[in-house]
Amino acid sequence: MTRFKDHFSGHAELYREARPTYPEALFDWLAAQAPDQALAWDAGCGNGQASVALARRFDRVVATDPSANQIADAEQRANIEYRVEPAERSSLSAASASLVTVAQALHWFDFAAFYAEVRRVLKPYGVFAAWAYAACGTGDAAIDDVIEHLYGDALTGPYWPPERAHIDAGYSTIPFPFEAIAAPQFPMVMRWNLAQLLAYLRSWSATQRYIKANGADPVGRVEADLRAAWGEPARVREVRWQFHLLAGRV
Repeated sequence: MTRFKDHFSGHAELYREARPTYPEALFDWLAAQAPDQALAWDAGCGNGQASVALARRFDRVVATDPSANQIADAEQRANIEYRVEPAERSSLSAASASLVTVAQALHWFDFAAFYAEVRRVLKPYGVFAAWAYAACGTGDAAIDDVIEHLYGDALTGPYWPPERAHIDAGYSTIPFPFEAIAAPQFPMVMRWNLAQLLAYLRSWSATQRYIKANGADPVGRVEADLRAAWGEPARVREVRWQFHLLAGRV
């Protein structure tokens, strides 16, 4: 198994503070699909954003990530146990979890090894779900064109890792060897001011790789245009993401 690809430990605190939150309705739906609410495993948990949401619905959550920095910055809850370990080799007992989730991380995994681990850890009729969010926009063409310019080949495009293609494809290119569960649509929306959007753009792994390679901030190259398009910086706008979910049962 190859060493895990760590794109976020170097800016774990920014990642925690700047990332959008997942729809609450998603976690209500997942809890309803699971055979019970005894134990959920959040694999590739990062800063624990999904783990905390699961902890409000499950008696116990085990949250794992190979990055010690991400785990160190994760939100603590009494019923969450964080473990630094790869998703492909977890320390969970066999047939112990009712739900396994992967939030914005499945594209980094060794699929075959991880899916074998999911089958080992899930109890009968347990549920596996993985999701990702892609391009964001406000519905204002002037703003969205600036974001797209930042995302594209002109700036951060060459600095996205190849696995990003799975997100751009809506996870349709990822193998999914489970009995699929039909899921409703879950809109992913945040109400942000300009500073919050800029922080999010700077939390992109491609932005951080660009900075490391060039010694300059690519967001700074579009910030003036973004400010002009946004208007009053304190103005709050809806920012929406394309949200993609895979869900299945063992």
